Amino acid sequence: MSSESRDNAELRWVDATPRVSGEPMEQLPLDLYIPADALAIWLEQFEGPLDLLLYLIRKHNLDILEIPVARVTEQYLEYLALMKSMAIELAAEYLLMAAWLAEIKSRMLLPPEPREDDEEEPLDPRAELVERLLEYERTTRAAANLDERPRRERDWFDLSVEPPERLPAPPVPADLAGLIAAMQGLLREGSVRRAHHVRAEPLSIRQRMTEILDALIERPRCELADIFRAEEGRMGVAVTTVAILELTRTRAIDWSQESPFGPVTLFRVVGEHEDAEDTMEEGDERPTGE
Repeated sequence: MSSESRDNAELRWVDATPRVSGEPMEQLPLDLYIPADALAIWLEQFEGPLDLLLYLIRKHNLDILEIPVARVTEQYLEYLALMKSMAIELAAEYLLMAAWLAEIKSRMLLPPEPREDDEEEPLDPRAELVERLLEYERTTRAAANLDERPRRERDWFDLSVEPPERLPAPPVPADLAGLIAAMQGLLREGSVRRAHHVRAEPLSIRQRMTEILDALIERPRCELADIFRAEEGRMGVAVTTVAILELTRTRAIDWSQESPFGPVTLFRVVGEHEDAEDTMEEGDERPTGE
């Protein structure tokens, strides 16, 4: 736009007068009630008393290692009074922090307690508070660093692509003679090929109990992992577990474990062999799997 056109351009003003039912309202109604705290704005949100205390220290540029307890306590109590006047519910931990600050303030006014070792300096009443503030500051910084990292479903989203629809296969060109020949070939292959069924050998609980006792005769102690056989699969695990439980019930064997999740050691109980043999003879000799 040239300078002449800009000079000749018409200025447009926007009317910002409030309107009620289309009519401009020049003044507020006389009976309009505005509460005293109608325009109160609370911007700071604190997650606890340490957060509020750290905010006051940063706001007034104070050294966290040399906290002026009297000044900080006064500001802390003023802040609590402000929060209470704004009808903000105070948790018990805020009041507990106020009591702690008052205690530290009173302890700093008193002379230091004498210590047995004169070489060491007296304990600073602020030491525990400073340590907790430093720990909280490190935690908040670590949380802020984690929050700045890209987060799934917030900063980046998974790209989902629907698979294409399966197209129908084109028809295979064939004639009647070819179909008959293919059918005859399938019939010939079906008569030649026979399915071979592999049958698992039956596993007996009684036989496994005998094997466990024989193994404990050769070795006084044996780890549980050495009893299981990988080639027997789940059926072997079930049969071996039942056999161990049955031998434990009859006190033919016992087991021990020195630490949580540690190896389980089996050992034979002396003097209980006859009861175990009687139990094996009375037990069910049917196989447990095929």
